[in-house]
Amino acid sequence: MRHNNKINHLGRTHSHREAMLSNMAVSLIKHKRIFTTLAKAKELRRYVEPLITKCKDDSTHSRRVVFSNLRDKYAVTELFQEVSQKIGDRPGGYTRIIKTGNRLGDNAETCFIELVDYNELMLKEKKAPAKGKTRRSRGKKSGGAAAATATAEAPAKESAPKAEKPAKEVAKAEVAAAVEEATKPVEAAAEKAADATAEEETPKAE
Repeated sequence: MRHNNKINHLGRTHSHREAMLSNMAVSLIKHKRIFTTLAKAKELRRYVEPLITKCKDDSTHSRRVVFSNLRDKYAVTELFQEVSQKIGDRPGGYTRIIKTGNRLGDNAETCFIELVDYNELMLKEKKAPAKGKTRRSRGKKSGGAAAATATAEAPAKESAPKAEKPAKEVAKAEVAAAVEEATKPVEAAAEKAADATAEEETPKAE
């Protein structure tokens, strides 16, 4: 029983499996893309990505380790001279697997596996800016516009109170004067009524 055994033997012996993965890795390095089944592509990714990481350190030891796996000096030269320059800044994930459907006959899942940095179309799509508006971008734009209008209105608001202070004082003075004028007749009438009542209350001298 294969409990907790994650290695896919691909129905081959150990020597056959190692030779097949080595040949597939050489083909991938030379042609940058190969078509195969999904199971083989997943195993090839586990096999070739550590070798690509090794090529970042261009030393005799690294070249010997890679050559012991690939057994192809042209592939090793290509890996250390060209591929290492392309993937120098990438911290991993050098390959991409894209499914292409099922194969006629045995109905096996097929795909192609490629080196990520050599697909010019995908790189152009990533570099091109997105033209469509998103909620986040609209929010940023509206926020920026609101901030711009707020900053434009801020000096006006700050300068407005200075100009409005005299106007408010004038308005208050006018209101106070109008209230005084309106209350003068009332106060005079009240004073007259008070005087009249005072005269009535005082006794007349006989």
